[in-house]
Amino acid sequence: MSITDSLLLGNSAPMQQVKHLIQQVARSNASVLILGESGTGKELVAQAIHQESPRSDFAYVPVNCGAIPAELLESELFGHEKGAFSGASSAHKGRFELADHGTLLLDEIGEMPLNMQVKLLRVLQEHVIDRVGSEKPRAVDVRIVAATHQNLADKVAERDFREDLYYRLNVFPIQMPPLRDRGTDILLLWDHFAKDLCFGDEPPVSLSAAAAHEVMQREWKGNCRELRNLVERMSILHPNTEISLQQIQPSAFMLVSDMMAIEGQAELSLQPQTPVVAVPVPPSLFEPMSAADVPADTEQLADVLVSGIDISQGCDLKQQLIAVETQLIQKALNATFGNVSKASDLLSVRRTTLIEKIKKYQLLEVG
Repeated sequence: MSITDSLLLGNSAPMQQVKHLIQQVARSNASVLILGESGTGKELVAQAIHQESPRSDFAYVPVNCGAIPAELLESELFGHEKGAFSGASSAHKGRFELADHGTLLLDEIGEMPLNMQVKLLRVLQEHVIDRVGSEKPRAVDVRIVAATHQNLADKVAERDFREDLYYRLNVFPIQMPPLRDRGTDILLLWDHFAKDLCFGDEPPVSLSAAAAHEVMQREWKGNCRELRNLVERMSILHPNTEISLQQIQPSAFMLVSDMMAIEGQAELSLQPQTPVVAVPVPPSLFEPMSAADVPADTEQLADVLVSGIDISQGCDLKQQLIAVETQLIQKALNATFGNVSKASDLLSVRRTTLIEKIKKYQLLEVG
């Protein structure tokens, strides 16, 4: 098995094309731009390019441009001299120097601030860096691989990304396919994750025929990362078993798996939330309306929503709004059989926002 095959599991046509492109470009020094949705394995492509290249005996250095504060990014990339700024008690090598003669992955390159894009372009053109606080340029020999889930061409058109840098990076583009387009690779990856996540000598979790068909049909917006989260959850809840269709339905794990599958999962607190106090809301608010009865504008809709509330006795405005919001969310979840992505589309809110509200309001799982 080749290095690329060991890193990138899959025999589907899209993955075979990716592997072929890696083999073509690896032995060159060309800059590579890896494109694709979050969770598709872009960093694994970068590792494969490095491992298959003549630079494999030197360092492979990844840096996430979106995870480092803008004011620290220059020092992180290019290094700094002692005393260059407050707290710089000693000289520090940047990622470019650490990757000298090797490969530097600039992950989430679309998040790089414009002022840093200018400095990066100079490094790519002249192959020298300037440490912060130093006037002495240092030569570097680094192979650049960049990755992003964003459309950089659109960002160029919106003037959020420099056009000259885009063309400098986009010498050899590689598009990573989303998991939903990889056919039976999904089952291959399930088996790989299951073996990796099983406990001790226990057999890994497997899929029934119905469950296997289900995972093949899902959208997998979180791609391989989302699939791995599901396998991990099943390995914890149902170790050493064949997973049934019912066990992988959204209603069985919506409040955990959906939150784990999204980008930025660390921002979601998993601590118990204070239960929301139920506030009576007129049932008529949520009875189905015919198209002719739906208010034409927001002012008319507001009149309908408050018409059944007796304001003369006073009310808690915040709790009333929460009650309306929770019932609308639950109604959307019921209508979509617990599919959070489809429910967020119905409610015109971001999926991550909806997941946070589901947890915050401790809504019932959809059966």
